[in-house]
Amino acid sequence: MATLLYRLGRASFRHRKLVVLLWLVLLAALGGSALAFKGATSSDFTMPGTESQRAIDALRQEFPEASGATGTIVVAAPQGRTLADPQLKTAVEGLAKEAATLPGVVGAVDPFTAKALSQDGRFGLVQVQFAERADAVTAAQRSAYEDSGAAAKAAGLRVEHGGEVMNAEPEVGGTEAIGVAIALVVLVVTFGSLVAAGMTMLNALIGVGAGMAGLFALSSVVSLTSTAPVLALMLGLAVGIDYSLFITSRHRQHLVEGAAPEDAAARAVGTAGSAVLFAGVTVIIALAGLSVVRIPFLTVMGLAAAGTVAVAVLVAVTLLPALLGFAGDKVLPRRLRNGRTPHALVKEGFGFRWARLVTRLRVPVILAGILGLGALAIPAADMRLALPDASASAEGTPARAAADLITEGFGPGFNGRLALVVSSDSPEQTGTAVQEVGQVLQGTPGLLAVAPPNLSRDKRTALLAIIPQTGPTDAATETLVNTVRDKTRGLNGADVALTGQTAVGIDVSEKLSDAMPVYLLLVVGLSVLLLMVVFRSILVPVKAALGFLLTVGATFGVTVLVFQQGHLAGLVGLSTPGPLVSFLPILLIGILFGLAMDYEVFLVSRMREDYVHGADVQDATILGMGHGARVVTAAALIMISVFAGFILLDDPVIKSMGFALAIGVAIDAFVVRMTIVPAVISLLGRASWWLPGWLDRLLPNVDIEGEKLRQQLDQPGERVPVSV
Repeated sequence: MATLLYRLGRASFRHRKLVVLLWLVLLAALGGSALAFKGATSSDFTMPGTESQRAIDALRQEFPEASGATGTIVVAAPQGRTLADPQLKTAVEGLAKEAATLPGVVGAVDPFTAKALSQDGRFGLVQVQFAERADAVTAAQRSAYEDSGAAAKAAGLRVEHGGEVMNAEPEVGGTEAIGVAIALVVLVVTFGSLVAAGMTMLNALIGVGAGMAGLFALSSVVSLTSTAPVLALMLGLAVGIDYSLFITSRHRQHLVEGAAPEDAAARAVGTAGSAVLFAGVTVIIALAGLSVVRIPFLTVMGLAAAGTVAVAVLVAVTLLPALLGFAGDKVLPRRLRNGRTPHALVKEGFGFRWARLVTRLRVPVILAGILGLGALAIPAADMRLALPDASASAEGTPARAAADLITEGFGPGFNGRLALVVSSDSPEQTGTAVQEVGQVLQGTPGLLAVAPPNLSRDKRTALLAIIPQTGPTDAATETLVNTVRDKTRGLNGADVALTGQTAVGIDVSEKLSDAMPVYLLLVVGLSVLLLMVVFRSILVPVKAALGFLLTVGATFGVTVLVFQQGHLAGLVGLSTPGPLVSFLPILLIGILFGLAMDYEVFLVSRMREDYVHGADVQDATILGMGHGARVVTAAALIMISVFAGFILLDDPVIKSMGFALAIGVAIDAFVVRMTIVPAVISLLGRASWWLPGWLDRLLPNVDIEGEKLRQQLDQPGERVPVSV
């Protein structure tokens, strides 16, 4: 692998003008394709095979007129008055008529006709039915809907617009640029050269630009969820900067040691590039492995992010050496450009001192690390999962204002109304089943009301609205969903299915919970196998997998502490703590696995490199940490900065993802990989690198440290052939 990448790096350096031109042409082509073929993203979380999805499919077939998005306009009379006042009633009826004529709307029902009035008469709900699903509603149609009600407001009513139609996709604006700016500062400090920092950032931005453009170009034929592009951007930026950082750092090291720029770039791609390739493939496999869950929107999210990571790897091993060719020795600080010496980069810094301290106090360090991370993981035992609803939206948004007004006038249960679909082969059988539903649900704890049924044209399918007493993400509502399903299953031979956002969220959580052990086993098993191939060891991969589990547990605990329990929520701009989004845990496992293996490879491969060249385990551990700590620290700070930039977004789902990833990288890089790992390797001694002979013969030798390449290059007169 190292030899092949060496040839690729040298060829890219030699033909740098052609390589840069090809990447710019590709970027332009992908950008043009994205503009021409970009499709709308979706906020529809389909769940094939679940009861809630079966009910949704039945509704679309039997109630096509109600298959589009719904809007709910909430109106409230001034304090001391009711909507029955003639002037206010006229205004409400006028609002309903106005809503019915809006573009994209097929009908609207005023609260007097629908009997959607609060008990005190102050609040009412105008139900609006759109022709298209929420994803197909245009920005102009949504804007017209949101701007309606001016006359009603003039009459003294408070008017708020909510419903499915207000579920807008998260906006990626300038806030995450703060993370990129911080990353650039870290690069400048690390390299001491504006050229090196700017070139590394440029390389990463070209990669993420190409990856995102390719993703949007495919969005017309692949249904992307609204969070998929944001996740892809988040990961593409983070790994793109990190991968370029590792290769540039190794290139600079070779330059200082006296290598010619072309040879330095080729060696950097052959050695550090091997680690980048392995780490990237690990992230890609972990993300693509999300498809084992068999949830379409999660599969798309994983594959979209994996695609941007793949582009980041390809850019790092091809475009970066070409850019290094243009930069020459300007990637070095001025003081190192003349009279370069091998001792310039081996000056002992904090990494060496930290490694000596950790290895000397290895037992206390291991115990403190394990106990500390175990304590952080404790809140994860209370983790609750759900899909976000409007009441969890950022304060000040229209959807949140409408949800709060509904809660004030009708109670929190009206924000999480459920839909019970009853269908059979005959109208008589359906009618009997509907009567039985009303009887068996009477007196059910947590149930506020069951609305009269709406019947399909053939009267073989009935739709009943079920109103809980509690909010959509409340634990009592989840209990109610399970109780209703248990009580209504198989009534009079009819097919009864419960759906609604809360029910869908419960089904998503259950399916993900069932898939979690399988996915975790896949991820941990994969890490052990791959690291066994890379490090020719049994105990190092096992240690890496156990360290990953510590990272995941502590990350879950801290995220639950902030986003679910609300501790320090104000620091991240979270207005309403609540359950974590259903797919966050499994997504976090996949992403953190890949990123954790990045740092494991970059640190431990250097330790093994020194060990196989004759250093004892203690010295190899100190040397590996000493040489790798500065770069890994910079890489971790860059990832944390990029992920933390997404915490500034208002969308609670993206906010929680950015927070969890930033915390996870911080824990894994600084506590697990740079503290516990060297302590454990020092404690295990030579056993760290033990591998049975029979297994050594079975495992392929990928030569990630470039040992064979180094032997070829060090032989007098030997030269690695280059294909041009």
